Amino acid sequence: MKKINEIFYTLQGEGHHEGYPSVFVRFSGCNLSCPFCDTKHSDGIYMDDDAIIRAVNLYRADWIVLTGGEPAMWIDEDFVSLLKRATGKKVAIETNGTFPVPPSVDWVTVSPKFGFEGSGDASVRVDRASEIKVVDLGQDLEPYFSLPCRTPETIMYLQPCYVADEETFRQNRLNTVRRVLEDPRWTLSVQLHRYLEIP
Repeated sequence: MKKINEIFYTLQGEGHHEGYPSVFVRFSGCNLSCPFCDTKHSDGIYMDDDAIIRAVNLYRADWIVLTGGEPAMWIDEDFVSLLKRATGKKVAIETNGTFPVPPSVDWVTVSPKFGFEGSGDASVRVDRASEIKVVDLGQDLEPYFSLPCRTPETIMYLQPCYVADEETFRQNRLNTVRRVLEDPRWTLSVQLHRYLEIP
């Protein structure tokens, strides 16, 4: 049984697959406590693998995105292989990188959560990353280029930190754009879904 916060169909709003129709499986629970997290970990229901597969198969998208919370706390190779066989879809994961990721996951987004209050032991232990997506809190960005999961092919995304106050969020966006322009090793990720007002 896995604690599922929600399963929903929308466009991917972040990173390399921005704009792709995707089925999101959001897990409840995380080993970290980030101040900007938008998942209510107390919410959710326990579902078995068959129930998750039935819910995912309601949608035609080619991609399943395992997100959270921290999905790597709940999944293993057997689950990912079953999900791919039973749905015919590719599987992506959005992870803080503190747990191993099953080898059959097709796309690994590592969003490291270290260097700020509430991050606890956020050491990155995952061994591969298709993309690294960093929430910009004004922190030193250089350590992200030394992560063990990074390769020359790994895409580096910097994303403004969302806050409800519009003026603060505007300043966050401008600061992140400035940082990307100053260091073109980064690519901007803008959370497209917030602008489209979709899930």
